[in-house]
Order: sequence, then C-alpha cells, then structure tokens
Amino acid sequence: MKFTATQIAGILEGDIVGNPNTEVSKLSKIEEGMEGSLTFLANPKYTQYIYSTRASITIVNKDFSAEEEITTTLIKVDDAYKSFSKLLEYYNKVKLNKVGIEQPAFISESATYGKELYFGAFSYMGDNVIIGDYVKVYPNAYIGDNVTIGNNVVIFAGAKIYSESVIGDNCVIHSGAIVGADGFGFSPNEHGEYQKVPQTGNVILEANVDIGAGTTIDRATLGSTIIRKGVKLDNQIQIAHNVEIGKNTVIAAQTGIAGSTKIGENCMIGGQVGIVGHITIGDNVKIQAQSGIGRNIKDNETLQGSPALNYGDYNKSYVYFKNLPKLAKSINQLEKKINNNE
Repeated sequence: MKFTATQIAGILEGDIVGNPNTEVSKLSKIEEGMEGSLTFLANPKYTQYIYSTRASITIVNKDFSAEEEITTTLIKVDDAYKSFSKLLEYYNKVKLNKVGIEQPAFISESATYGKELYFGAFSYMGDNVIIGDYVKVYPNAYIGDNVTIGNNVVIFAGAKIYSESVIGDNCVIHSGAIVGADGFGFSPNEHGEYQKVPQTGNVILEANVDIGAGTTIDRATLGSTIIRKGVKLDNQIQIAHNVEIGKNTVIAAQTGIAGSTKIGENCMIGGQVGIVGHITIGDNVKIQAQSGIGRNIKDNETLQGSPALNYGDYNKSYVYFKNLPKLAKSINQLEKKINNNE
C-alpha cells in the first residue's frame, strides 16, 4: 500500500512542507529511515537524525524549525507522537481490512452473522453462534457452540473460543489464546484419586477487551468468569475459573490468577505475578513484577515482593536484605568479643 504526503496530511489534519506528491509504503524509525518510508520526530533527543534520515516523509510538531538543510518532506501537526499513533491505527485497519468467507471453512447452518464478515480458511463456527457486524476471524480459529460475539471483534489465527462464551464489542483476541477452557476443578476420592468437577459456566468478555497471544481464560464452575470493559491482558496469562477482573485493569505477561479471586478497577499488575484464589483486590492497586499476593488488598495499595509487602516497606526492608551477610558477620564478631571478655 502506498500513501502520498497529501493523503497523510488529510488524515492527520497537518500541513505539508515539501513535495505533496511524495509517496511512502512502509514505516521506520527516524534513525533508520529509508527512501519510501514514513517516520516521526517527537522526542527532541532525536532531532539530529532529521538532518540525515533518508525517510521520505517525517511527521513533526508544528513548532519544529529546521536549522540545517533537510531532504525529507515534513507534515506538521499539533502532536507528532499522537498523530503517528493515529496513523498506525489507520494503517492497521487498512492492512487488516479483509472481507469474505474463505474456503475451506465450516459454518453451522444454525449460526448467524452480520455484515462485512471475514472468516478465514479452516476456521470453524459451531451451532447457534451469533456474530455481529465487521467481525474478522482469521484462519484456523475455532468458535464453539452457542458463542455470542459483538461488533468489530478481531479473532486472530488459531485462537479458540469455547462454547457459551460471550465476547463484547471491539474485543481483540490474539493467536493461540483460549477463552472458555475448563477450570482446574478436581476432587479427591477415598482412594486418593482425583475426579473431575464439571465446569458448567462460561466466560464473559465485556467491550474493548484485548487478550494477548497464548493467554487462557477458564470458564466458571458455575456462573461466569468475567473480564470487564477495557481490560488489557498481555501474552501467556492464566485466568482461572470464576475470576472477575474490573474495568480498565492491565496485566502483564506470565501472571497467574487462581480461582474465584476478584480484582478491582484500574489496577496495574506486572509480569510473573502470582495471585492466590478466593481473595479480593481493590481498585487502583499496583503490583510490581514477580510479586506473590496471598491476602486481600485494599484500594490504592502498591505492593512488591513474595509474599508481597507495601511498596515503601519492601524498599526499606530491601536495604537490610542485601546487607544480611555483612550484618551476620558483624553479629558474629560481636559474639566473639563478648565471649572473649567473659
């Protein structure tokens, strides 16, 4: 795909300085810009590169004034970073603008779907599935029976949506993600063997939820595992049965959340965090990477460590943690002195 400076300026409502017919077909960093590429300058630390970049078009702030000769065509906007992000979003929509049903694919006769559907080759749509408008389902994806999917949803290649799951508007589910797998429910019998407890609930994703590649969200034993509006989950996260995550919470990769835990709104959870089951975490909580959470957490707390402490307490304690060998040596020396004086 090629875009001219005029087209880009129109999308961004910017002003062109240079050749309006300059064309670009790819994106680049400003220091690595090549002919035919589009880049941007937002951080003053990178200003030096605008004089040497070979990028054909560069988005800059309106207050930028060149102090040396430049060869790149400029598009001046109010905020170069936001404008470049907007352009990336537009580019992504154009790039992913697939429509139609590829073959071979299976769509149950009882399934219904809206307009502008894309359904990739080797994908499966089960009985009584309901899909909204402008949905894109990439090759090898699986949509089980009785699933409901809203408008503008993207399901990337190889994702699996188990039966009875509900997917809200504007959700994105990346490759290898699994929504609705059985929860880890087993009960020991008198012989010490584990028998499966049927997992009869479902998963509900509200609107504007992003699920990263390889992430698994288990269906509830009874009721629903619920991911609220605006939640963003990174890759390779485990969400167990009957968990509820509050709106606009973000969770980084390799975090695991055990069953029936409730997490509040607007939380930020770092990578490799482990959270036990059947606890409640409040709103606006921040948990540092690799922390272990084994208790209820109140609103607005910031935690670090395993088991996790208040962030400030952890930092104070760490001063002693790292000096333990020196402290032990000092104590041993004091003991020797005391023993010698006796």
